[in-house]
Amino acid sequence: MKAKRSKKKIILITVLCLVLLLIGGWGAFSVSIYNENFNKRFESYEPFMLRVEDFDGLQREKYEFASDKGQMLTGYLYSAGGEPHGILVIAHGLGAGHNSYMDVADFFAHHGYLVFAYDATGNDESEGAGVGGVPQGVIDLDHAISFIKESGSFPELPVVLFGHSWGGYSACSVLTCHPEVKAVIECSGCSRSSDLFEAGGKEQAGNVIYTMMPFIRLYERVRYGKYASNTAMDGFAASDAAVMVVHSEDDGVVPIQYGYDVYYETYKDDPRFTFLRFADRGHNYVYNDTAYIKAFNAEFDAWLETLDYDYNAAENKERFIKDKAEYIRTHLDREKWSHSLDPELFDRFLAFYDEHIR
Repeated sequence: MKAKRSKKKIILITVLCLVLLLIGGWGAFSVSIYNENFNKRFESYEPFMLRVEDFDGLQREKYEFASDKGQMLTGYLYSAGGEPHGILVIAHGLGAGHNSYMDVADFFAHHGYLVFAYDATGNDESEGAGVGGVPQGVIDLDHAISFIKESGSFPELPVVLFGHSWGGYSACSVLTCHPEVKAVIECSGCSRSSDLFEAGGKEQAGNVIYTMMPFIRLYERVRYGKYASNTAMDGFAASDAAVMVVHSEDDGVVPIQYGYDVYYETYKDDPRFTFLRFADRGHNYVYNDTAYIKAFNAEFDAWLETLDYDYNAAENKERFIKDKAEYIRTHLDREKWSHSLDPELFDRFLAFYDEHIR
């Protein structure tokens, strides 16, 4: 009888060990996929990079400040003369530094704001072997706002935030740390740090992604503590800032249900919130007039058809990289490329900020 019990006990322990090994292995695999996507450096693509000289009258001054682990981040204060009445901080999206938002900086610099835009950890001019993880965006923005408020290098003016995608999530979540912020415009963002992994993973792996999410949330929590558990909704609750939420129904990068819909359900009747919902603006160009962008992309696709080699083949990779860059440098209309913001929408953005810094 004792021998039978011992045998059952051994079998049970063996099964439990196998289950734990399987769970641990799946968790390790999930974290490795997360790191492959987020814990790497991102650099702006040079042929498409915006330049200060693309914008008449735009000036900038370089600053460096430390983030959480002492890594130095590079930021620029953009201005265009006149007497500023606020400081706007831009939190950029995932994939490169703040360069792609220089047109946004130019607009607000010419309309009464000093604009501070920086490269987050692991992006462009800032230090860091990789971003690390999604909550790092909130950490870096927290340090950027503190630098503006405490360094003595900036005038004492109301602070407002502009965030897109990863930066949209960061700009809302950081309100828990900086309730003094007067207003936020959030474009195409999400509520939780893990949402970016879930949204992208669901596109690739379907419902399997949900078996990974407990490990991802635990990993972020262990690595980033309070920053990982804090959400955009927490930021809203901790602040009196006015919030404008901008999203498009066809966003395939951060689907609208991860951000806009979450906020709208709770705050649709709250006068502190303004919601702008579009049907067909996608993710990257939600606040742009895309006429020239679409025209250039169509011309580029036509050029691809004229190539006398398979540009997808591994042996032609380096050749295509050079040919593509040369095509862009030759054919890109920099005036149109660097001035593609939706003017009516940005007039509305400006009125929103001006109203709430008084």
